[in-house]
Amino acid sequence: MDLEAEFTTEPFRAAPGGEPPEHASRAAEQAQRAGLDTTLGPLGTTVRGSSDQVLDALPEIFRAALAGGATRVTLRLGVPGGDETTSTGIGSLERVIAEVESELGAPLRELSRADKQRAVRLLEERGAFEVRKSVPAVADALGVTRFTVYNYLNRSQP
Repeated sequence: MDLEAEFTTEPFRAAPGGEPPEHASRAAEQAQRAGLDTTLGPLGTTVRGSSDQVLDALPEIFRAALAGGATRVTLRLGVPGGDETTSTGIGSLERVIAEVESELGAPLRELSRADKQRAVRLLEERGAFEVRKSVPAVADALGVTRFTVYNYLNRSQP
C-alpha cells in the first residue's frame, strides 16, 4: 500500500530571498534521499511512497527539520487521493485556518476586528495566501469581504 504524508514545519517565515526556511529545505532533502516523491509547497511538504518507505523515513525527516531550526512539526498521514482537496491546496488552507483559530481561541468569524487583522497576519506568515483562491476562502471564514482581507493584508506590509 502507498502512503502520503503532508507535514508542516514551523516557524513559517521564509528565508531571505523568498526561499523556504532551512528546516523545511532540510526535511525535503531528507525525504528525497529516502527515495520519496517529494513536493515542497508554500504550506508544507508532501511525500509519497510505499507505506514502509514513508513510515521508515519520517523519523529522519523530522530529525532533519528539527536540526534545521524547526520548533514544531505537524503531520497528516493517509492514503494518496483520500483527501481530494490537497491538489488544490484548499485542504491545507483549511488546516492552517483551523490552527490559527485554535491559537486565537475562537472561530475567525467570532473574532474582534483587531484579532481578525492578527489572524490575517498569521495566515500570511504561514503562506496561506500562496494557495489559489485563498482570499475568498479566508474572507468567508472571517465573515468579511475580499476587499477587507486585502485591506488587512496591505496593513500588515512594513
